[in-house]
Amino acid sequence: MFTKYQRMNFFYKPYLSLFITFLFFTVSGEAQVCTNLGQTPSTAFPVCGTSVFRQDIVPLCHTNPVFVPGCSDQPNSAAYENRNPYFYRFTCFTAGTLGFTITPLVANEDYDWQLYDITGKNPDDIFTDNSTIVTGNWAGTYAPTGASATGVSGIQCASTPSDNAPTFAKMPNLIQGHEYILMVSHFTDTQSGYNLSFSGGTAVITDPTEPHLLSAKADCDGTKITLKLNKKVRCNSFTTAGTEFSLLPAVSTVIAAVPDSCGFAFDFDEITLTLSAPLTNNNYQLIINNGTDGNTLLDNCARAIPQNEQVPFTYAIPQPIFADSVGRAGCSTDTVKVYFPKKIACNTISPDGSDFSITGPAPLTVATAYGHCVNGQSEYAIVKFTTPVYVGGTYQLTLKAGNDGTVLVDECGQEMPAHTRSFTAADTVNAGFTYTTSLGCRENTYLFSHNGAHQVNSWNWTFNGTAVNTQTHSIIFPATSNNSIQLIVSNGVCKDTANTQIDLNNEVKASFNMPDIICPEDPLVVENTSSGQVTSWLWKYDVAGSSTEKDPPPFLFPQLNHEAYYTVKLLAYNSTLGCIDSARKTLTVIDFCLIDVPTAFTPNNDGLNDFFQPHSAFKADNYQFKVYNRWGQLVFQSNNWQEKWDGKVNGLLQNTGVYVWMLSYTHRDTGKEVFRKGTVTLIR
Repeated sequence: MFTKYQRMNFFYKPYLSLFITFLFFTVSGEAQVCTNLGQTPSTAFPVCGTSVFRQDIVPLCHTNPVFVPGCSDQPNSAAYENRNPYFYRFTCFTAGTLGFTITPLVANEDYDWQLYDITGKNPDDIFTDNSTIVTGNWAGTYAPTGASATGVSGIQCASTPSDNAPTFAKMPNLIQGHEYILMVSHFTDTQSGYNLSFSGGTAVITDPTEPHLLSAKADCDGTKITLKLNKKVRCNSFTTAGTEFSLLPAVSTVIAAVPDSCGFAFDFDEITLTLSAPLTNNNYQLIINNGTDGNTLLDNCARAIPQNEQVPFTYAIPQPIFADSVGRAGCSTDTVKVYFPKKIACNTISPDGSDFSITGPAPLTVATAYGHCVNGQSEYAIVKFTTPVYVGGTYQLTLKAGNDGTVLVDECGQEMPAHTRSFTAADTVNAGFTYTTSLGCRENTYLFSHNGAHQVNSWNWTFNGTAVNTQTHSIIFPATSNNSIQLIVSNGVCKDTANTQIDLNNEVKASFNMPDIICPEDPLVVENTSSGQVTSWLWKYDVAGSSTEKDPPPFLFPQLNHEAYYTVKLLAYNSTLGCIDSARKTLTVIDFCLIDVPTAFTPNNDGLNDFFQPHSAFKADNYQFKVYNRWGQLVFQSNNWQEKWDGKVNGLLQNTGVYVWMLSYTHRDTGKEVFRKGTVTLIR
C-alpha cells in the first residue's frame, strides 16, 4: 500500500458551485506547475462562510513542498507536497473557533488540508515561513475531513487508509482581524472532487459589509469612467458590455466594462467603463441596475449592489490646474508635499527642484523634487530643502518652469501655470529652563521656570519622578539630597527635552566620634564627622576648656583622683545662611586605670559591693575573666570588662565561701600579655 506522499493525484474546483473551466495539461501522466486561479496562494478563492464550495474535478498540478509540524521534521518523514491543491482565503470578522468539513464526492478518496495565518504577509510566504501554520490534517483515511468540536489535537501525519487515522482536527481559534488561507490537497487517483462547507464554529468569516458604489471619475477625454466599489465583487457577476450601467443625463451609453483584476483573481473593486461618445461639461450620476445577466454586481456571498444606486461625478474639459495645498510642515522638516487635484506626470518634475522656489521668514533653498510615482504619475510632489526649516512662520512656495524648460504637466497633458501656495512651519523649541534658589539650614526652596518662547504651550516637568505641567513650579528639596529634573516642552508640532541634576550638601549638621571612657592620664581625642557647608566651629569640653578648630588637638582633663563626668559639645555654624547645629556626648574619666581585683563582695542587694569584677580594666584588650567554685566548676565568665558577677548561677544564689578567679588580657598601652589568678570570698 502506498502512502499519500508517494502518489500523484488530480484536483479541480468551480467557484461557489458555478462551474468554471480551467485549462490544464499533463504530459506522460506527470503533474504540471499550478497556474489555474485558486491553485496558488496568491489567487486563492475568496470565502463566503455561508456558501458551499463544490469542486467537481481536481486538475493535476503541484507548486512547492509543504512543511508539516511534527511530521516533516521526523527522521525518514514523508516528503509532503501540495499536489493538486486549491486555496481558500478569508478574514476573521469575529473571533472564535473555525469549523469546516471537506466531503469527498465519492468513496475511497483522501483529502488533506492545512490552515495558515497570513496576516501582514505575502500569501506565498506559507511555503517559507513555518510560523504561519495554524493546524492541519494529513491522515490517509478515506473519509470526510476538516475541523470539528470532537477533533483531535495536533496534526495527523501521512498514513495508509488501513491505519484509520483520525481525519478531523480540533477546531482552531481564529483572531479577529487576522487573514487566513486554507489549503486543500487531493491524494487519491481519481478526479471526483469534493464539497467544502464552513459550519460548527463560533468565528465569523463572512464579511458583514454590504456592497455599494463608492466613487466615479471620468478620464481626461471623457470617453471612460473609472468606478470604485466599497468592497470586492465577483468577476462572474458583470457583463463585458457594461449593461449594468447608465448615465444621467444620458449624453452617452456604456458599451464596455473591464475590471482591474479579473485576469488574476476571482474578484475586483475597480472597473473601467467605456462610453459610446465623449462626455460634455456637466454633473452626472452613474446608475447601476440589473444587466443582461440578471443582476447588478454580486459580492462573494452573492449579495447585490441595490438597483438604481447612483454615484455622482463631474466632468469638465481639462483646464490647467493649480496645486491644492502644501502639506503641513513637521518639526525641523526638510521636505514638504505639494498636493494637486489631478495626478501629475513624474517625468515633468525636475530632479534638481528648479520647478519650485521658496521665500519666507528664513532663507531656504530647494535641493531636489520628486513624486510618489505609480505608472509614471503621482498625486503629489515632494520638495526637499538643503536645510531643515527651523524658523516658524508662513512660507511661500512658488511653482514655475524648471531648468528643464518645462512646467509640471498633469495627467490630462495640461501645463500648470506659475502660481504660489503658502504653508506654515512651526518654530523649533528649546526646553532650556532657569531656576532660583533660596537655601536653608534643613531644606532649600527652588523656583523653576521656562520662558515659553517659540509658541510653547505644553510643559511637562518631572521632579524626582513627580510630574508637573505648569510653566513655572516651586519645590522644596532637602538641604542634603540628589535631585533629577527633566522638562519636555512642545508647541504642538516641535518638542524638546532638557535635563539637569542638582546635588545639595548645604545642610549644617554637627556630629563627632569620641570614646565614652578614658583614663585620667589620657587626653581625649575627637573625630569631627559633621557635614554640610560649615563656616566655623566651637568645641566645649564642659568647664574644662574649648576650641574653635575643626579638628582640635587631644584635650587633657584635670586629674581629680576620683571618677568624673564631662559633657563634650560641638557647635557648627554657617554665618552666611545663619544656621547653627550642635551635637553633645558624655565622657567618663575614671579615677585610675590600674587593673585590680577585689578579695571579697557581698551580693545582698544593699547597694554596696553587690557585684564582683576587675576594677578599671578599661585598657584590657583580649579580656577574659573566669570564676570557679571550690569543686572546679565554672560559675561565671565574660569577655567584657564591664560585666559583673552577681553571685548567682542560672538565677540561683551561690553559697558563702571562697571562689577562684582567673584573668587574662593584653595591656593596650604596653602590648604586654598578662595572666593573673586569685581568690574572692562571697559573703552574705
